[in-house]
Amino acid sequence: MSSISTERMIDNRSDSVKGKVVWMPVKSIWITAMTLIAIIGGPLTFTWSAFAVFILSTAITICLGHSVGMHRLLIHRSFGTPLWIERFLVYLGTLVGMAGPFGMIYAHDIRDWAQRQQNCHDLYAHRRSFLIDAFWQMHCVVELDHPPRFVLDARERRDRFYRFLEATWMAQQLPLGLLLFILGGLPWVVWGIAVRISVSLTGHWLVGHFAHRAGHQGWSVDNVAVQGYNLPGFGLVTFGESFHGNHHAFPESARLGIEPGQLDLGWHFIRLLATLGLASAIKLPHMIVPRRGLRRVNTSEASGGSRPPHHAAG
Repeated sequence: MSSISTERMIDNRSDSVKGKVVWMPVKSIWITAMTLIAIIGGPLTFTWSAFAVFILSTAITICLGHSVGMHRLLIHRSFGTPLWIERFLVYLGTLVGMAGPFGMIYAHDIRDWAQRQQNCHDLYAHRRSFLIDAFWQMHCVVELDHPPRFVLDARERRDRFYRFLEATWMAQQLPLGLLLFILGGLPWVVWGIAVRISVSLTGHWLVGHFAHRAGHQGWSVDNVAVQGYNLPGFGLVTFGESFHGNHHAFPESARLGIEPGQLDLGWHFIRLLATLGLASAIKLPHMIVPRRGLRRVNTSEASGGSRPPHHAAG
């Protein structure tokens, strides 16, 4: 069964292998500028309060914004919530500094579609060496000779707020930067904007790099180009996103840390929303039709054999 994300990719004689890697100047300059400001300005402006702002703002934007808002809600629709909460979470995800909501959906879906084929381009598979993959993922994009047709859902396409965020996603740092400057001066701006963005984007690539190469694997999918792997030691700092093998197995699940002992803070936030009556239609592995070719790899770590783990939403 295809996830919601892949249904936006219309596969009409598409080819997930043939294409060329091209440099994206705007994306590259943005990431390079943030990284240089962080490397040079970070040590020069360090204060403990600025460091605290970095930790807090990173946790909020990555966990609530990227993991819950962008990934689990906007892209996979793994749960429902009132529109004002959805928009707020997606706004926080935009503040990560990776892309606007439409750009995030496309970047996720084209990679997801390619990895589900029997073979795919090296960029989508993270097959190249560490440094080459870093440059490709953060500064380039694949231009496929025959790409699938991307059809954005009407619900998002017609949303004026999402269209506004898409057109201004870089500029969304300005109001936050102004607020940080008023409250804490230049150190808060450097650590709350540049250091946060550079660490978040680099960390996002690192998780993608290692989670598609090797690691713990409780589930695998036959006849696909790329497998997902779990990085258990990084569950806390990634807010559950490092359990990528679980995500490949159950892409529509609101819970990524589905095995015993897998800490998933994003899931706990969704549970909090549900407790407050602000989250509904929560999807979990036992509610999802299994992907074709899905099979258990390591049954010793799960109770229930080859069946999906059963977790209640509350």
